[in-house]
Amino acid sequence: QVQLVESGGGLVQAGESLRLSCAASGSILSINVMGWYRQVPGNQRELVASITSSDTINYGDSAKGRFAISRDNAKNTVNLQMNSLKPEDTAVYYCNVRLTTISYYRMNVWGKGTLVTVSS
Repeated sequence: QVQLVESGGGLVQAGESLRLSCAASGSILSINVMGWYRQVPGNQRELVASITSSDTINYGDSAKGRFAISRDNAKNTVNLQMNSLKPEDTAVYYCNVRLTTISYYRMNVWGKGTLVTVSS
């Protein structure tokens, strides 16, 4: 079993910053990709940013230039620093981890989501 614990969401004003964190735990052999997605009700879930075990980073268009993703491989954590937040960044943010378990199963695991609200 694998668990993801997300933290850091909340209510901020436009222009402020937030830092999201996600920690993976459980029967993990290795983690390939860690990332953050977001979803607004009625819309599809979209990529915010992802980072591989070799630190290859991919940003969604909405995150480029404002957000920064990082990971700590020793702690199985991924962080998303969000700066210059805009009201349109308001969404539920989901942590996503693609990993291999100690039983050599490949899994794609989602967190429960954390709400980010940006007021104008």
